[in-house]
Amino acid sequence: MPVESPSTSGNRKVVSIGSVLQALPDKPVATSRARQWSGVTVDVHEPVKDYALHTPAHDHHLISYCLSGSARLIQRRDGVTHDHVFSPGMLLLMPAGYESAWDGNAPHCARLRIPTSLVTAAADQIGSRSVSQTEIRNVFETSDAFIERVAQTLVAELNRPEHPAQALIADTMSCALAAHLLRSYNAFQAPDVQKLPPLGNSELARIEKYIADHLDHPIGLADLASLVNISRFHFARVFKRSTGTTPIKYVESCRIRRAQDLIAETDLPLAQIALMAGFSDQSHFTRRFHNHVGVTPAVYARERGRRRSARRFD
Repeated sequence: MPVESPSTSGNRKVVSIGSVLQALPDKPVATSRARQWSGVTVDVHEPVKDYALHTPAHDHHLISYCLSGSARLIQRRDGVTHDHVFSPGMLLLMPAGYESAWDGNAPHCARLRIPTSLVTAAADQIGSRSVSQTEIRNVFETSDAFIERVAQTLVAELNRPEHPAQALIADTMSCALAAHLLRSYNAFQAPDVQKLPPLGNSELARIEKYIADHLDHPIGLADLASLVNISRFHFARVFKRSTGTTPIKYVESCRIRRAQDLIAETDLPLAQIALMAGFSDQSHFTRRFHNHVGVTPAVYARERGRRRSARRFD
């Protein structure tokens, strides 16, 4: 069953992330496509028996990670046929540019589709500036604890209601995955990474102001990195070196402090405070508030003697 795509590379058809689902025999049961995530696209697929598929080359890298069950799958790429039984935790990596054929049974899996631009940007930042120095290897089957954690984290986010923190989580996971592909699956050895200077006081102040002004909206790594004119790949490391914490943890702590101030200084309903602090999911707000403060928002409000008309969600 060939996958047709309007994208071309010269006279050669290629399959894009946006078009690949149009002709696949197994549609995803969960996907990140409708969410405001940047970087990696995540599709979760149920098992399919008697899977028979031929695809033109993809314009992106594909990781298929087996979530549960087992399935025998025959892969054909680059003149090689590989016959293997996939079990939970196993994965395959198909780089961009490979035509492929698949036969057998497709397992319950998460398919992570990684834009080549994401890997190219990561390569540029760690020193692999020449295109010839970046070549992701074709891997028919392997296990990888790092990719497993990334895949499980992203799938877990798909199972949760949308909330502003997800954009930053997905962005961070995407950057980490691109860097890991270069470190572990690049056919060329990457040079040593030079240590970057920490952020200055004025740069940190600019970042803090932006976060404070946008707490009720999704905040991504690219947004913060652009404030200090460095890439998001550099930013996560430099920010942690400068503050002792990751951008994700820092943004969340700012959201919790905003919620504490609103609880102490206003009579707004707790549900509204959750939204104003950037938590679209009330149960998530309650869990994270309790994790930071030690009590739920409702208990925190009662301890300050404030009467509230909002529904309690201890």
